[in-house]
Amino acid sequence: MTGESDLRVLLSDLRPELHPGRYVYATAPDGRVPAGAAPVVTVREAEGLTLVLPEAVAVGLPYSYVTGWITLRVHSALEAVGLTAAVSLALTDAGISCNVVAGFHHDHLFVPYERSAEAVAVLEALASESGTG
Repeated sequence: MTGESDLRVLLSDLRPELHPGRYVYATAPDGRVPAGAAPVVTVREAEGLTLVLPEAVAVGLPYSYVTGWITLRVHSALEAVGLTAAVSLALTDAGISCNVVAGFHHDHLFVPYERSAEAVAVLEALASESGTG
C-alpha cells in the first residue's frame, strides 16, 4: 500500500493517537539494547545507542525528556513534503516541543508528557481546519 503524499489529505486525516504511558529518551553507551528493554525507537550515534522506550523499563539507563508518544494514523508517504513542517508549526504555535520519527507507515511524535493531551487537541484542530478530518 502506497502512502499518501498530498499535504491537504495528510493534514485532514491525521487521526493522532496518544499511546498510554510515559516514554523517555535514554542512552546505552555500550551500544546494546538491554535485555527486556523493547525500545520503540533506536538511533545509533557515535556517542552510543539512543533508545526511546517506556520509562518503566529504563531502569539503570541514563535518560531524560519524559514524553507522551503520539502516532499520526494517516499513512504518509516517506517522500511526502510538508507534513512534518505543518505539524511542527502547529505545535510550535502552542509552545509544545516535539521530536518526530518517521516510520514506514506513520509518523510518531514525542512531546512533553504533561502536555501530550494538549498536543493531541492541537493536532485534531489542525486536521479539522485542513479539510474533512
